[in-house]
Amino acid sequence: MRSDHKHFLIVGAITLTAVLVALFSLNSTLGSDQEPIRAPDFSGTTQDGQNFSLSDFEGEVVVLHITNIESPLCIECEKALASQIGELQRLVENKPDVNLVTLNVRKNPYSKDGSTLSESWWGTEVSWIWAEDFEPYRIAARYVDFTNFEGGFSNPTILLIDREGMVVGIYHVYQLGKGMIDGVQDAPTLQAKVEALERGEWVGMEGAVSLHKVTLIGMFGLGIITSFSPCSLALLIAMFSYIMTSRRRKVLSDEEDYGSSAREGLWIGIAFTLGMAIVFFVLGLFISNLGVFVRDSRFFDLAAGILLVALGINVFKPIGEILEPIKARLPARRGEEEEFRERKGLMERAVNLSIGLFKHSVFIGAFTLGVFFALGWAPCAISLVFPALIWLISQDISALTGGLMLFVFGVGHGVPIIPIATFSRSFGGKLGEEYLAVGSAIVKAFGIMIIITGLVYAARYFGYKLW
Repeated sequence: MRSDHKHFLIVGAITLTAVLVALFSLNSTLGSDQEPIRAPDFSGTTQDGQNFSLSDFEGEVVVLHITNIESPLCIECEKALASQIGELQRLVENKPDVNLVTLNVRKNPYSKDGSTLSESWWGTEVSWIWAEDFEPYRIAARYVDFTNFEGGFSNPTILLIDREGMVVGIYHVYQLGKGMIDGVQDAPTLQAKVEALERGEWVGMEGAVSLHKVTLIGMFGLGIITSFSPCSLALLIAMFSYIMTSRRRKVLSDEEDYGSSAREGLWIGIAFTLGMAIVFFVLGLFISNLGVFVRDSRFFDLAAGILLVALGINVFKPIGEILEPIKARLPARRGEEEEFRERKGLMERAVNLSIGLFKHSVFIGAFTLGVFFALGWAPCAISLVFPALIWLISQDISALTGGLMLFVFGVGHGVPIIPIATFSRSFGGKLGEEYLAVGSAIVKAFGIMIIITGLVYAARYFGYKLW
């Protein structure tokens, strides 16, 4: 068996294993049995200008209340928010020495603070520590895993922290779109739990933490799946053939030159993949910040559902073709052909610039080409990549985590590129044809999954909570 065929079998086995592990890990982000987790320390400022930190309560039990109370207020959330605030006031009245801290996550910097609004709307007398947290949410970002429930922000969330600073109780009271989860935590129950912790009678942990560690593997697997797009692979094969032809006067397919060609191709594939991944990383930073403003919107589920269904349909028949009869009746915009030629010329110049950089450094040239390719290729596979972006918007994660998620997604998306670039041009073409044959079926199955996911999202808007 030729060495390139052996390499193909090895790479294929590794790719298949990565996909299977990633798909399994997508459903394994939550552990069934969890141990108490140390509460992240933070410092803040109370409404009367006093500085405090969580470490000030070392050796004492703390009730941490994380919520979002601002103007305008989520109407369907108001009952849960007001009820929980009322129970916390009762807790303070019944147990004046309780260490109660409210962290109010504000998205609207022009709104009055949550303490003032609570007193105005619900007649609450806030006599405990109350701190506001604004973008970039330096406090709330540390507690994302605790406030997150099935991909969304639980508003409010109650945490019990023991004398050792460990979170031993997590109660997701309410979530927009899902309704009551653990429900309002009444004052007598909270008081009993605090006193049990003070007496040292508490054992184990209540509630669950949503960890994102394994999700990185899941995003890597999703990147591999989306790379099977025939459009994407066909463009990649043509581009790499063009590069290799431009850089050599003969095809390096004989055994004597195969080793050096394969090594150089490997570096080209790795650098190209990193270039694409960097673009995804930057996109992830912006998408995660966008999620702060839209994930709690009442219309997010409906809008996301409609968009996902449209993208799923686009996998089978491009939306542009479906709308072609309508577009044909509209007056043509002046200069459309010139604009198209200009955009095409820009991409050609970008590719030529990258090829020019190859003369100085193979790695830099391929990296630059990966960046340009990620920017210019987006319309080709938008139906496959956009679902990952919608999922990212719906998550309560920091901008850096969002960037890392899409970076790993981009690396996974580049996995098929590496063997195509590594092997000889003739074998790379055959390998690409095999990917195209398999990828057609995989992409159609993925399109069906996108449509189903979109319908589930839309159903949540109408009150049907299917997950």
